[in-house]
Amino acid sequence: MNTESSQKKNYGDIIYLSGLTSTGKSSMIKELTSRKKQMFFVLGFDMFEETIPEWAYTQEYYSNAIIAMYHAARSLSEQGHDVIIDGLIMKMKGLEHHYEELTKIFEGYPLKIINVHCSFEVLRQRNIARGDRRENQSMEQSKFVEENIPYYYSIDSERNTIAQCVDLLLSKITKS
Repeated sequence: MNTESSQKKNYGDIIYLSGLTSTGKSSMIKELTSRKKQMFFVLGFDMFEETIPEWAYTQEYYSNAIIAMYHAARSLSEQGHDVIIDGLIMKMKGLEHHYEELTKIFEGYPLKIINVHCSFEVLRQRNIARGDRRENQSMEQSKFVEENIPYYYSIDSERNTIAQCVDLLLSKITKS
C-alpha cells in the first residue's frame, strides 16, 4: 500500500472490520456512527448480498457482490470520503485468494484492516441470542477465513464492551 501517494490525493480512509458473524462488527459501526464525530460511509457484505436476487443466489455471485463493494469503497475514498466495511476476508468460490484480490483493489489507498474477534463460546451464545444465525455459524465460517493477514489492529469484543471497542478503534484510526 502506497500511503504517501494516497495522502497526496486526499483519499478517504478505508477501515475494514473483518470478523466472524456475531463478533460485534455491526454493533461497533452503529456505536461509531452514533457518536457523530467522524462521517463514514458504511458498506457491508450483508448489504451487498441483498443486491443478488434470491433465485440467482450462488457463491460466485456473492463473490461478485463483494468485489463490487470493494470498488464502491474505493470510489468513495477517491472522492475524499471515509469508508468503513463490515465483512470477513474468507476464501470462497470466485474469491479463492480473497486477501490478494482485496490488496490489489486497494493498492495505493489508505486501507486499515481491523480484526474483530472473540471466543467461539461467546459467538455461539450471540448467534443463539440473535435468532437469525445458526448456533455454530461462526465456527463453520472460521474454516474459510484466510490466514496470515497482516491486520492493522486487533480488537477483542469479548473482553471489551462495544463502546470500549469503538474507543480502541478510534484511538488507532483517528487522523491527527
